Amino acid sequence: MVTTNSQTAVSWSTWQEIGAVVTHRRHLRRTTTIALVVGSVFFAMNQLAVVLSGEATLVIWLKVALTYLTPFCMSNFGILTATRRQRENARGCQTIAEGIQ
Repeated sequence: MVTTNSQTAVSWSTWQEIGAVVTHRRHLRRTTTIALVVGSVFFAMNQLAVVLSGEATLVIWLKVALTYLTPFCMSNFGILTATRRQRENARGCQTIAEGIQ
């Protein structure tokens, strides 16, 4: 985790650090908001009529859950992609890409 001024910039380079990134308050708030907005739009387009007619089965409710889970997972994937930092190699040197900048 890298700290700058009053803001906390969270990044990861190992699998063990991923949990801290996706559960970081700012990231979790953003991914949850995205899941609720996108999931609600997709739910209204695809399943709302079935639910309102009272014909929703267990399979429909599973589809509803996936409708919200999919944008949540995809927004987390985007955050993980944006916050990944390169690992240093075995000798402690920076990677070539970092050294050029």
